Amino acid sequence: MDRASLLLILLLFITTVSIFFFDLTTADESPMIFPLNYSSLPPRVDDIRRRRRLHQSQLPNAHMKLYDDLLSNGYYTTRLWIGTPPQEFALIVDTGSTVTYVPCSTCKQCGKHQDPKFQPELSSSYQALKCNPDCNCDDEGKLCVYERRYAEMSSSSGVLSEDLISFGNESQLSPQRAVFGCENVETGDLFSQRADGIMGLGRGKLSVVDQLVDKGVIEDTFSLCYGGMEVGGGAMVLGKISPPAGMVFSHSDPFRSPYYNIDLKQMHVAGKSLKLNPKVFNGKHGTVLDSGTTYAYFPKEAFIAIKAAVIKEIPSLKRIHGPDPNYDDVCFSGAGRDVAEIHNFFPEIAMEFGNGQKLILSPENYLFRHTKVRGAYCLGIFPDRDSTTLLGGIVVRNTLVTYDRENDKLGFLKTNCSDLWRRLAAPDSPAPTSPVSQNKSSSISPSPATSESSTTDLPGVFRVGVITFEVSISVNNSSQKPEFSEMADFIAHELDIKSSQVHLLNISSRGNEYRLKWGIFPAQSSEYISNTTALNIMLLLKENRLRLPGQFGSYKLLEWKAEQKQKHDAFVRSWWEKHVLGVVAGVVISLLVTSAMIKLVLVWRRRKQEEATYEPVSAAVKEQELQPLSSDTSNA
Repeated sequence: MDRASLLLILLLFITTVSIFFFDLTTADESPMIFPLNYSSLPPRVDDIRRRRRLHQSQLPNAHMKLYDDLLSNGYYTTRLWIGTPPQEFALIVDTGSTVTYVPCSTCKQCGKHQDPKFQPELSSSYQALKCNPDCNCDDEGKLCVYERRYAEMSSSSGVLSEDLISFGNESQLSPQRAVFGCENVETGDLFSQRADGIMGLGRGKLSVVDQLVDKGVIEDTFSLCYGGMEVGGGAMVLGKISPPAGMVFSHSDPFRSPYYNIDLKQMHVAGKSLKLNPKVFNGKHGTVLDSGTTYAYFPKEAFIAIKAAVIKEIPSLKRIHGPDPNYDDVCFSGAGRDVAEIHNFFPEIAMEFGNGQKLILSPENYLFRHTKVRGAYCLGIFPDRDSTTLLGGIVVRNTLVTYDRENDKLGFLKTNCSDLWRRLAAPDSPAPTSPVSQNKSSSISPSPATSESSTTDLPGVFRVGVITFEVSISVNNSSQKPEFSEMADFIAHELDIKSSQVHLLNISSRGNEYRLKWGIFPAQSSEYISNTTALNIMLLLKENRLRLPGQFGSYKLLEWKAEQKQKHDAFVRSWWEKHVLGVVAGVVISLLVTSAMIKLVLVWRRRKQEEATYEPVSAAVKEQELQPLSSDTSNA
């Protein structure tokens, strides 16, 4: 090997060592493993699952007005502004949906709606979400996409995007960046409706509420208040409001179903119990409150009992056919056209919750006006095909409903929702009051919100970087693969962490059996999981108290482990942050120097070769054959 080759190898070796020298100075540490029978963890102070709570400081609310009418339009809408500059949209408020979406200018199959389509190219703050492990990707693997299908056979699909969302001039909440759907295809009622799109208020990481709570800009609660019969409108508040006196509550179990459910136990008509088996209200998804549904749907047994009890209480009214011959509506005439007087003819219906409290339904909460017969009304209650009790918007007209997600309960208060908006819009307005008497024996004063002081890390010698656990799940329906990615929200809620910290690492299946590996990672702004959070999670796993919703099937915790945050991780990260420019510059300089040296070696070799071709003066020169002159030269 010549000197030039040795010099080149030496330069490359020095360059490599200068770039990666810091790796040679760090020790490789093995992860810290915690077996399932690990027993040396300190006991938890509170065995009850802690909720994610915000600090005591008052957070702003988004006060938003509701428009349209439940029966005339089939929904209530609110106004939302998207983009920079903002573009305005009328969106249906839907507690049964998790995605907020609007039709975009790129939509290939969208109907004609109330406002122009969203134009991403006109918004300087718009950004389509690129494909990543936390979303479903398009066929090209470039962008995140969504698709939602509804019971009435309508659907929406498009691209998940992020932009600045504004809540109106009456809102204390400043504009926030949020993820929403940029629609490309609409079908069914979504195509033909006048409203532009949907504002998803359900449980899920794409929900507007979840996104605002995760940002820490509102507390984990919101309220809706729908206007009364033939009045329409109403109010919505994103964030916390003080529960007014007289509000009745029902427990809402987020693990019972992904929807907002209530613990309904019994029905009363005119103060008389129907004596139904409470299990009738606990089938499938239980009793669900859905603002996107118009009417109320009960299991057949409950519907028959309610209808019979109401008919018994109105002997003076005449039973007539409904406005649509295609439907067997239960309608009555003879009550007069004055809506304010219908309570003199129709009885009150009460829903009794598991805690003994009752929500009183006035006639406007279960009746709708006959469209062809004056002074006639029809039951807005229908039999459901399956065992779910579905309570639509008609049930909560002129009722303030507070979705207290932080404390897993729903609150109800009869009030004038049209007037509530004016009171919410006015500064220092008094709390809403109930215009009708509730059952005093069942109503309780709201408990003051408990505050949780900021937790500091417990002392310890370890720092947990990731906690992984594996579960096996047996599904009942082998023909349909469960959406296991949706479990991340339930796991995060159970472990009292953010959904962004939960990742599905691996999934394998054999028949109806699925094996899933989940990872719990530090929050985005942290380098490791705090000792307090890590110990709480490990204790839940150790005692096998991680609860998952039954909709995914029966499950079993197999194993878990916690990997220690390696000490050199932070050093490597900080070293790169401080010296990345130097490393890049060193690499560039080394490449330039190496390139220059290679050129010098090549020039040196070429000169050596040229010197070697010269012959001594005394050397014999071989005779060369004369070349013939060209024809042009010979003719000259």
